[in-house]
Amino acid sequence: MSSNPFKVEHRYLELPDSFYTRVPPTPLRDARMVCFNHDLAGEMGFHTQNPEDWTGIGAGTELLEGMDPVAMKYTGHQFGMYNPDLGDGRGLLLWETVGPDGRRWDWHLKGAGTTPYSRFGDGKAVLRSTIREYLCSEAMAALGIPTTRALFMVSAKDPVRRESIETAAALVRVAQTHIRFGHFEFAAHHEGKQALKTLIEHVIALHFPHLIDLPEDERYQRWYVEVVERTARMIADWQAVGFCHGVMNSDNMSIIGDTFDYGPYAFLDDFDAGYICNHTDQGGRYAYNRQPSVGFVNCQYLANTLLPIMNEDDVRRGLRRYELAYNERFLQNMRDKLGLAQEDESDLSLIMDTFSMLHEHHVDYTLFFRGLSNLTSKGSSPIRDLFVDRSVADEWLERYEQRLQSETRAHDEREYQMRKVNPKYILRNYLAQQVILEAQNGDYEPMKELLEVLKKPFDEQPEFEQYSAPPPDWGKHLSISCSS
Repeated sequence: MSSNPFKVEHRYLELPDSFYTRVPPTPLRDARMVCFNHDLAGEMGFHTQNPEDWTGIGAGTELLEGMDPVAMKYTGHQFGMYNPDLGDGRGLLLWETVGPDGRRWDWHLKGAGTTPYSRFGDGKAVLRSTIREYLCSEAMAALGIPTTRALFMVSAKDPVRRESIETAAALVRVAQTHIRFGHFEFAAHHEGKQALKTLIEHVIALHFPHLIDLPEDERYQRWYVEVVERTARMIADWQAVGFCHGVMNSDNMSIIGDTFDYGPYAFLDDFDAGYICNHTDQGGRYAYNRQPSVGFVNCQYLANTLLPIMNEDDVRRGLRRYELAYNERFLQNMRDKLGLAQEDESDLSLIMDTFSMLHEHHVDYTLFFRGLSNLTSKGSSPIRDLFVDRSVADEWLERYEQRLQSETRAHDEREYQMRKVNPKYILRNYLAQQVILEAQNGDYEPMKELLEVLKKPFDEQPEFEQYSAPPPDWGKHLSISCSS
């Protein structure tokens, strides 16, 4: 470790004792290293020739000097209901490291066993959910969307009961911070004003240092505005790539605007504005088209926690930034996807009509926009073939071509830029399911190949063309449970 140019810290322990409980990991049996993210390790300031050396960390049988595992305490709103009994129920914050570029990384062992916050759960993670989180967090990072990351994962032989008996696994998840909205709800509703101030100052010092020297009122107000805006922009980015989170509880909302907690997620196949990817979400609270409004509601929950220490008008002004930031980012994202560099007042109408058309005709979202990115070189057939009624596509394409007449860029330059924002490869649920089945039979090579493809979602990668295919009928609209 001494040869690695990163610094070890554990600043979370500076918070009051009520924010955590020290818990040793529960060891896993016969663990093996499945996947190690060498590229990410390099970003964090270390490298290893032998990933197997880290197996014991993932299995909970070893700790490095400086690691002090704690389960974080927080609360939050789950499906709109406040739950005071939340906290890390199967994960432990091991330590923090600071890389040579100054970036801070929390190391969080997910699947580490029971904690005081497990709420009758076993504290374990299963192989399929661990693979799903590894795949999706890395796919989102490659798409340029703020997210937690996967450093490495191990599998084990321990049996775990979910809907059936499965095998255990564990993931070392890393992020600039694991503090979420729910930490603030815990501080405000249970610990009082001083604890809330301590938490805010901690977060500002580590993650918003440019605000430190401002007077307190302005510091808090500017901080809240930034949290709201980051949250809004993150969700606008989700909508642009057709990502459905599935469980947007306030304890899953990162205070720095990272995509956090990959449970029942999905990327859209055939476009369905009301798509629900979580089969326990009976009312569709977290459906794709509701994600922007749920983000706002979560910012309201956070706003309520700040009222004891902030001016109410400042909080209200901060909250109003959500809609402005979301609309601005969403409109820009969609203009980029359509290749529109010149702003036109008719653009929003074109964008919303496009969504309505994709929804009504069940058109594959990713294939449509990727086809549009090659319209000049490959013609209209890749787009028209997505429609049962080709005349619908023809009418839309005529309108689109008319709009492009006010653009000044050459066709090839515009489409080159479009291919940088319209991915060819996304993590479709059926692809994840296929590699999970192989992994459950002991073969992790398909998972590793899929990861390589997802690292370059905007590249053509002709040797991996099969990964860009639309899903088979069995793979459409898969619904994932929270037990994943």
